[in-house]
Amino acid sequence: MNADFESGFAKDAAGVEESVRLAVETGVAGLSIEDSTGDAAKPLFELGAAVERMRAARRAIDKAGGETLLVGRAECFLVGRPNLDETIERLKAYANAGADCLYAPGIATRDQITAVVAALAPRPINLLVGSASKLTLDEISALGVRRVSVGGALARSAWGGFMRAAKSIAEHGKFDEFASAASGRELNALFHVDPKSQR
Repeated sequence: MNADFESGFAKDAAGVEESVRLAVETGVAGLSIEDSTGDAAKPLFELGAAVERMRAARRAIDKAGGETLLVGRAECFLVGRPNLDETIERLKAYANAGADCLYAPGIATRDQITAVVAALAPRPINLLVGSASKLTLDEISALGVRRVSVGGALARSAWGGFMRAAKSIAEHGKFDEFASAASGRELNALFHVDPKSQR
């Protein structure tokens, strides 16, 4: 399981190191560290501070055995600074600080994706795919992306179906939306665990 670890749940590098240590102890397979501050007036950590935070995360993972994947996130596009050059500069710095995989949520066009992949090769790139994406998984792979996230889009899709069905019942007294629902058998098969595989 990958942990969306936001900005490391700490303001300074020492705090990030401790937070990551605790997360790794849970057994997560990967976690991401963002460079966003949560402060609209100063939305990104200064690059030097962001790099120190990434190094701290790397130290915590290495001390624990180094098996957890560290994803470095440049949040420029999500915080109102959609500057591709700055995004790439930050991702390069995070790679040098020990990030295994690089992630620039908000990039979406072929040109943006290609530029990021080319600038950071051979490091793997993670792409956030939302409902507005016109690219297929095969097309994304052909651009050189090696990891895909859907963020909350999949959960919102499920809730969208729920809301449409509830609205149809409440406003029209109809149950038509149930036609696209998964059957109990399908859901049971999806969540079935073979006892033999647990040994």
